[in-house]
Amino acid sequence: MNQNFVIIVAAGTGSRMNSTLPKQFMELVGMPVLMHTIRQFAEASIHPEILVVLSESMLDYWQNLVQEQGFSYPHAVCSGGDTRFQSVKAGISYLQENYTIQDDAKIAIHDAARPIISDSLINSLFETCNSQHPAVIPAMQSSSSVRLGDASNNEAIDRNQVWLVQTPQIFLAGLLSQAYKQAEDPLFTDDASVVEKMSNSIFIHPGDPKNIKITFNEDIAIAQYYLTSSIQNR
Repeated sequence: MNQNFVIIVAAGTGSRMNSTLPKQFMELVGMPVLMHTIRQFAEASIHPEILVVLSESMLDYWQNLVQEQGFSYPHAVCSGGDTRFQSVKAGISYLQENYTIQDDAKIAIHDAARPIISDSLINSLFETCNSQHPAVIPAMQSSSSVRLGDASNNEAIDRNQVWLVQTPQIFLAGLLSQAYKQAEDPLFTDDASVVEKMSNSIFIHPGDPKNIKITFNEDIAIAQYYLTSSIQNR
């Protein structure tokens, strides 16, 4: 029997939104962003077990939101750390403590602030992850000209070689667990970079332009448009 899990990382502070409320808890089409993200995975055909990693200070706040909204999609919750690396590591530890996980189980890591993730992308990523491709990430090729360097010293590079990375990033459990035994490195900007440091190759799967990450205030309006369109087409 296949084992599929998703760790939704929701312990961030959302400082770039200029709000005291982290972006994953901001309202979007009637409920918090995080609830939309959970729902997308809960309704996906592959039905992964869902774990949400929250900051310690937001655990009670989340439980109150769940009760107020009557949110019934099943998910587990654990507390994370001060960085993404620490939060993902805490999520992996939780899964290992609460499930008997085989090395060939698949674990996805997803940003809570990407609530427009589609069923087709979720399923395709899980299906693509296997012994030949144990580390799979969605990404979009850059459509803009790209320069590398700083304001004074820079050069043009081939945009066809530039990929804009998304989540969920999916890994075989044995590989992911081993990767997160490493010491934290400032260059770990996502889970692929953690796995890659162990000399593992990363397989790029076509991403989805709608799979945006809510980072700035204007992203809420874009996500609202996509979600409203999706609901109307159901």
